[in-house]
Amino acid sequence: MQSVKVFRPGFFSLPLFFFTLCSFFMNQLTFGQQVHQKALPSNWEFQLSPSGTNGPEAKSLSGQWFPAKVPGVIHTDLLTNKLIEDPFWETNEIKLQWIERENWDYRTTFEITKEDLSYQHLEVVFEGLDTYADVFINGNKIISSINMFRAWRAEIRDLLRQGQNEVLVKFRTPLIENKQKLEDYPVKLPSGNETVDLQVGSFTRKAAYHFGWDWGPRFVGCGIWRPVYIEQWNVAKITDVFCRTISMDKDTAIVKIQVEVEADIPAETDYSLNFNGRKIACTLKPGNNLVVFDYQITSPKLWWPNGLGDPYLYDLAVELTSGNKLVDRSLTHFGVRTIKLVNQPDEIGTSFYFEVNGFPVFMKGANYIPQDIFLTEVTPDRYQKLIADAKGANMNMLRVWGGGIYENDLFYQLCDQNGILVYQDFMFAGSMYPDFDDFKQNIKEEVAYNIKRLRNHPCIALWCGNNEIEVAWANWGWQKKFGYSEKDSLRIWNNYLSIFREMIPSQVGLLDPDRQYVSTSPLSNWGKPEKFNHSSMHYWGVWHGKEPFENFKTNVGRFMAEYGFQSFPSMETIRKFASDSSFYLESATMANRQKSYIGNGMIKSYTESWYGESNSFEEFVELSQKVQAEGIKMAIKAHRMNKPHCMGTLFWQLNDCWPGPSWSSMDYYGTYKPLMEVARKFYQPVIGIMDTDNKNFDITLVSDKRERVEGQMMVRLINLNDEIQREWNLPFKLHPNEVQKVFTIETKELLKGLKEKNVYMELDLISENNLIFNDTFYFVKPKDLGKN
Repeated sequence: MQSVKVFRPGFFSLPLFFFTLCSFFMNQLTFGQQVHQKALPSNWEFQLSPSGTNGPEAKSLSGQWFPAKVPGVIHTDLLTNKLIEDPFWETNEIKLQWIERENWDYRTTFEITKEDLSYQHLEVVFEGLDTYADVFINGNKIISSINMFRAWRAEIRDLLRQGQNEVLVKFRTPLIENKQKLEDYPVKLPSGNETVDLQVGSFTRKAAYHFGWDWGPRFVGCGIWRPVYIEQWNVAKITDVFCRTISMDKDTAIVKIQVEVEADIPAETDYSLNFNGRKIACTLKPGNNLVVFDYQITSPKLWWPNGLGDPYLYDLAVELTSGNKLVDRSLTHFGVRTIKLVNQPDEIGTSFYFEVNGFPVFMKGANYIPQDIFLTEVTPDRYQKLIADAKGANMNMLRVWGGGIYENDLFYQLCDQNGILVYQDFMFAGSMYPDFDDFKQNIKEEVAYNIKRLRNHPCIALWCGNNEIEVAWANWGWQKKFGYSEKDSLRIWNNYLSIFREMIPSQVGLLDPDRQYVSTSPLSNWGKPEKFNHSSMHYWGVWHGKEPFENFKTNVGRFMAEYGFQSFPSMETIRKFASDSSFYLESATMANRQKSYIGNGMIKSYTESWYGESNSFEEFVELSQKVQAEGIKMAIKAHRMNKPHCMGTLFWQLNDCWPGPSWSSMDYYGTYKPLMEVARKFYQPVIGIMDTDNKNFDITLVSDKRERVEGQMMVRLINLNDEIQREWNLPFKLHPNEVQKVFTIETKELLKGLKEKNVYMELDLISENNLIFNDTFYFVKPKDLGKN
């Protein structure tokens, strides 16, 4: 996909404002043959490839073609044709592992008319092929795909004939494709969540989570997973438009516009670029052309994150003309805003925070993973709901995790429209990679393609090289586990540096110079106390370290990019993948569904610590969600209360890719867990935080707003019969971005004559006669409330 959506005459989805912006030009231009996209028909079909393993589970499919859906993936095509059972039901994940060992073919026929052949260029475009695939047009090989994350295109005009034509796509499994490379490589390379004997993921530019992760299944599939079409054009086409905010103040913003044009002309020729009512003369030469000009906006409206202002978007209509003939047009959206990551030494250690339009913003959000293990099942409605959910929970940032995908355009468009900033990982996670020159060139092209595709989106806050590779190399014992010599380690680490400290940042600097890059997330590990003073942090002392929730309060980093606690999905969801006979933790289904090596035991231990023993599986499920919410609430409160030491809190994780236990705040079907209510409440712009230590009870107010907030604070001590024992009514005044401790009392004095297990505190914040925050606080764990 191009970084700019290109709209063509005759598309009824053209926005009304586009006609308005271009009406002057359209009234004076001749509409001849312009750039056009010809969609391929939907009559795709697939077969088990004769070139594959053809194992015993696949024998019944040999020699048959079945209807297929494109975009689609092999697992859903097999399911639609009733050739496999539901992959999510019970332990079917295990039974369906044979699919990853086979090769699969897809084909369709399409009609080419005399008018189609009148174009100078007919290019077939596959926006996504997963992953190793050879593409043939009428028996001629035109594409050899080696990367899921890149678009693939080829000129096919000379291979087409008037009438019926055929396209054949032959997919090869990465297990076979990379088997020899894996065996021949001198050392074993860590590969995400794969076991030692299944480590082809490091050699494969494919979504890492497809190979299994500690919250999702292993379904290594294939398919034409993004749109495919034929692009028709003649003398020239717009291939990219890039909008950069160069400077801005309250009166004027300067946006530098870069327009890339590919021209197939015999010699230099005069053209014009028309944009939003302006006309610029340009001379195009054969090949690639870059036209750069400054666009001045008077009294600019700025793009702001959720909760801080309007995420205003400008529309830029660009038309390429020759004389009075329209050659091509495009429409892009951009925001006027600046964003800066401040990651530098300070009096505490090393800062890590974002300034948006010069204002330091506390980031509140979650980590995002792909919404489905089968990517083409994610509909526009699911995207709409998820981003609406994030906005409704007062989030202003999502981290797109590096083991998934560079998301579809719609995801980023919705983030733009809703003020959700994106902490964007490149797609590398928990692995080391081979040092083949062709593999690294493949990465370079992947990175360049996705930077150009996404760089216009104001939501993109940061480019991050990878997920957890540097902390893994330093702390996870890979060298000992894989038996590396000093020479082995040096080779692997130097290759890492060449990819993540040299090649990728050089591409970011070249293609998106105004955004910052960090090599990895996190930049600081949680193992030692002093590390909490430096940069970004993935804090897993709670969970992997088996520490109590209370440690969230004392272990607060500068930017908490990951932390979390697991729970089960609702019983309604569980009933969709398991029968009643599997409703116990030791069942084969629940054991397989739990992908964390300590998962069910950890949930059980913490649930019993907070709520006591469960009387049934159903009660255990409910309490698992409640205890998850308690833990993450404690973490968020600690992070926000410690601003500006801490300037971001992104819990792991927002969503699921299949139904099962995980760290998510809403399950695969979008059903909220109590954690979503915790996020909605404690991510509000102004909150009050009640807390105790061994001596005092305190209330701290936190404001993330750009303006002053004032009002009344009402505090009540209430017994379990809902009778008020003590109360206070106090004024408060918060300056922009302020944290202020407003109430302190000795806990012994507060509870004088009362038992802590028989009372709770309630807090209301009222501003401009509106209740802006309400919370309750208990002095003991739920299992101890009201006990004699």
